[in-house]
Amino acid sequence: MSQTRPSQRIAVIPARGGSQRIPRKNIRFLNGKPLIAYSIESAYASQLFDRIIVSTDDDEIAAVAREYGAETPFMRPANLADAFTGTTPVMQHALRFLTELGQAPSEACLIYATCPLLRADDIIEGFKALENASFCFSASTFDFPIQRALCLNDEGKLTTLFPEHIGKRSQDLVEAIHDAGQFYWATTESWLTDGHIFGERSKPIMLPRHRIQDLDTEEDWQRLTQLMKLNSP
Repeated sequence: MSQTRPSQRIAVIPARGGSQRIPRKNIRFLNGKPLIAYSIESAYASQLFDRIIVSTDDDEIAAVAREYGAETPFMRPANLADAFTGTTPVMQHALRFLTELGQAPSEACLIYATCPLLRADDIIEGFKALENASFCFSASTFDFPIQRALCLNDEGKLTTLFPEHIGKRSQDLVEAIHDAGQFYWATTESWLTDGHIFGERSKPIMLPRHRIQDLDTEEDWQRLTQLMKLNSP
């Protein structure tokens, strides 16, 4: 993969070193290899990308990324590597870096480092759908009607988020979907000038719930290991 010619399509995989609830999770081993390796391999398997770039502030993560075939042409600055920085600023930083070198891609896909259940076909479907959308992103359905959600108020008393829906049947409520946290496709222009992933012209690529898992706690990690077994060929 050339680092000097302009790229048509790139993948950017954010992987900061400061994960707190699961320390070093981006390079923690899962079934014999670092977690980030799965995202790099899925990007390669899609055969869509001229370059696969890992955006990190961490030397060890950068070394692991290169071991599995990704590039690390820059180190992410500290102000974009805290727990509060969102997806869009990280992608914009990468694209501006490439633009300044005359290597701006036409399209770019941000792929999280924490989605070993992601498949190349999902990435390909998102790219194809981009023709008629400003952004394409992975999504899935909630496993329970959100309109019937309960919560505890500041006094610890039970209350309802949507009292007007609490007595309704599930089948009478609109099925809600959510960001699955796996990938986000857009043109470079959309990333740099818009950046609103969940706008009216965005298109969700629906994935089954058994291939979706947040990864914030040790319980999440254990659930992921079970889902990996379920989804293995």
